[in-house]
Amino acid sequence: MRTWGSGRRYRSRLLVYFMAFCTVFITITMVTYPKETFDSAIMGLNLWWNVVFPALLPFFILSEILMGIGVVHFIGVLLEPLMRPIFNVPGVGAFAMSMGLASGYPMDAVITCRFRKNQLCTAVEAERLLSFTNTADPLFMFGAVAVGMFGMPELGATIALAHYISSFLVGVAFRFHGRSRDSYSPDTPVASGNIITRAFRALYNARQEDKRSPGQLLGDAVKLSMNTIILIGGFIIVFSVFIRIMTIVGITDTLTDIFAAGLSLINYNTNLAPALVSGFLEIDLGTLAVSQVAAPLVEKVAIASAIIAWSGLCVHGQVASIVIESGIRMTPYMVGRLLHAVLAAILTVLLLGSGQRFTTLMVIPASMTMSQSNSLSFWLTRIEQTTYQIGILLSILIVMSFAVHLLRGIYRYANRKGA
Repeated sequence: MRTWGSGRRYRSRLLVYFMAFCTVFITITMVTYPKETFDSAIMGLNLWWNVVFPALLPFFILSEILMGIGVVHFIGVLLEPLMRPIFNVPGVGAFAMSMGLASGYPMDAVITCRFRKNQLCTAVEAERLLSFTNTADPLFMFGAVAVGMFGMPELGATIALAHYISSFLVGVAFRFHGRSRDSYSPDTPVASGNIITRAFRALYNARQEDKRSPGQLLGDAVKLSMNTIILIGGFIIVFSVFIRIMTIVGITDTLTDIFAAGLSLINYNTNLAPALVSGFLEIDLGTLAVSQVAAPLVEKVAIASAIIAWSGLCVHGQVASIVIESGIRMTPYMVGRLLHAVLAAILTVLLLGSGQRFTTLMVIPASMTMSQSNSLSFWLTRIEQTTYQIGILLSILIVMSFAVHLLRGIYRYANRKGA
């Protein structure tokens, strides 16, 4: 025991020294290259102001209000029969999943963190949720990547299908994560009574416990959402500078050599290595770089899918900044992102091969591209489409949950009759 304790203290000291060295090194580099630091900070600020801020703020506010008035609790009861057997998470997880699917990064992290703080899920259930709800939004894959970067609208369905199916598989795999820390077990008795009645009762009870007036609820929602969006903006700027510093000092060259060796092992074009490094750090730069590489199309799209699923260290930093104070560990999240990237790349190759006939049936016209993103009409249309997608997703999940609940009821009734 004493040896283990001393080893732990030794590792803790090494971590402190390493962090101090990195901080000093980055500070010196920023002073040495002030112009590059300033330009990269401006680039991160523009990305936050023009893309992230208008895209996410309305949904941050909406999610806070929905939690405050009890709608999320209502959805949680309705979807418990579906989410618990498949993903081993409470029914409210469907709300995080739907918002994440429609709005993109890091919407799911914000909602999961709020669930944890409001005691709607345990820490291990929050880790499971983060493992598979961290997804890109459809507009990014269909519009920005397929149309804007590759110039091939037919690739949108392939990339999106591979992304969402692999995310679902990650969620199923992570249902076994942290079983020893679970407070819920398969033997836990199922709540009795009409599910719709219980859902409305949960909504009413949640509203009664909240006790805030509508005006105070709206004010708190705006305040909390602004704090979160500003925190995300800070991380985007910091990572923009950090990535530029890594490029200047040559760290990215070392990473390129490592990734090139990995690509050669699977017989992929090593020209993809620099783009893979960019995607390892930042999703937009990585997918754009992949689309411009001289390599076979299948390899390029597979690597792009992996980058989108991985989402980049910049998004990971945003997620960490959001969930760190709620006691949610980042290690399961990182493992989930790596597994998601591998599965997405494999599924992309399969869909571009034998599954291509199916994906061509799902091609949809791209009405918008990211080049229009500075216009008000673009963001109003995006909010409208995202809200519509969230409604459709939740409706589908609720229908599936009702079907599962009904089948369970029939099964229990048949067992009682047989006994």
